[in-house]
Amino acid sequence: MNRPDFECHHYCDTVPPAVDFHEHEFYEVFFFVSGNVTYNIEGRTYLLRTGDILLTDNQDIHRPYISPGKPYERYVLWITPDFLNFLQKYGSNLSACFTDASRKKYKLIRPDSSLAAQLKNQLDKIIANRDDKNFGSEILEVIYIVEFMVYLNRAYFDTSDIIRRDVTENKKINRVVEYINENLSQDLSLEKLAEICFISKSYLSHQFKTYTGMPLIQFIIKKRLTAARNMIRSGMPAMDACMLCGFNDYSNFHKAFKKEFGKSPKEFRKI
Repeated sequence: MNRPDFECHHYCDTVPPAVDFHEHEFYEVFFFVSGNVTYNIEGRTYLLRTGDILLTDNQDIHRPYISPGKPYERYVLWITPDFLNFLQKYGSNLSACFTDASRKKYKLIRPDSSLAAQLKNQLDKIIANRDDKNFGSEILEVIYIVEFMVYLNRAYFDTSDIIRRDVTENKKINRVVEYINENLSQDLSLEKLAEICFISKSYLSHQFKTYTGMPLIQFIIKKRLTAARNMIRSGMPAMDACMLCGFNDYSNFHKAFKKEFGKSPKEFRKI
């Protein structure tokens, strides 16, 4: 993301792109148009239909699984928490859909066809004004972003829980993921997690990869690095972030951080 506030993009691929697990420093709104796609977010896999919307925050590890046969078309809106916090002075908290989805650990919105069409139209207007050089286009772009976020929140809070039937998940693995997210500074060994969740080590290791798509240790390291990145971005010293996120050796943390984000903790803080 190059802008400090938001970006909106429209993509359509006839050949499925290769997309690995990733996360962002910002919120993401994923508006699905077409394709054969399931989407994994933190161990839950969502079966997508046209018009579906997924919300991810700056901690969620996620990736799509795209099968060939149909064009893979989608809109992606990236928007920073700081920008939404700035807008809150005008009234409603437009980040409410993201924070509530994170609290419920359920990321799918399925608006009715009329509202989905309205939201898609707003995204088209945002992109059109982004590329327009006429007077006031940049102001219209912000206006349409605000309008989109208002209707997105309405769609989120109007969504029925019945669509949970389109999610593949495992309650025991959900519990493991939840424990990891809440205890990044603690012992997260295979033995400890199996003991806490009352399952065998072999079951945990196999089922965790089945549902999250990642080996357990890789998931833990990625979550710890993501949390440390967010702490450093907020102004925390890198050493403190290292310790709070469960890295007991700063040298190893430094190497892992640079490998994951392409910059050292010190370089990242200066961005």
